[in-house]
Amino acid sequence: MKLIKKNIFNTLFIALLLIVIFVPDAKAFLLKGLMEIGFYSPKIEETATESPGLKGIRFSDSKGNTIDLGDLRGKVVFLNFWATWCPPCRAEMPSLNKQHSEFRNNPNITFIFADADGDFAKSTKYMSDRGFAMPVFKVDGNVPEQIFSGPLPTTIIFDKQGRISFKHEGVANYADKKFISFINKLIESND
Repeated sequence: MKLIKKNIFNTLFIALLLIVIFVPDAKAFLLKGLMEIGFYSPKIEETATESPGLKGIRFSDSKGNTIDLGDLRGKVVFLNFWATWCPPCRAEMPSLNKQHSEFRNNPNITFIFADADGDFAKSTKYMSDRGFAMPVFKVDGNVPEQIFSGPLPTTIIFDKQGRISFKHEGVANYADKKFISFINKLIESND
């Protein structure tokens, strides 16, 4: 009898493990749960580093409107590279949506959620299907490796002077109170 219970437990454990490995939504659900209990808090450093020239780094939305990072000087820029197939990207989307909802009417911050799928329609549909109001953009041109080198998700925040104030590769909880305070500090800063 003990052998049968042990086999059932092992089979269930392996099945659960395989589901987490092969089903993106299951992995995203697990990561989201870990974020909510305090794992994956973004590490905030109070130093800004010079970024490459931002002029010419462009993104366009579904309506054809183009944003050039060089034209956003004087605003805080929240830039997130993500993909629909990426479980860590999916896991952090609710926290990103919460943050975007809190700041979306603030004229001193701009949000750019850059599609790394290569399928702009799929990314836009993903946001719409899940009720996220975040603006989806596609990259128009080259992005320097100092800003984005490929890992997903990648989040970069530029201060009002165009300096990199925050860069994180991997999942993070952007609805974290310390992180919200950091964003508010950047918005209120006059340098």
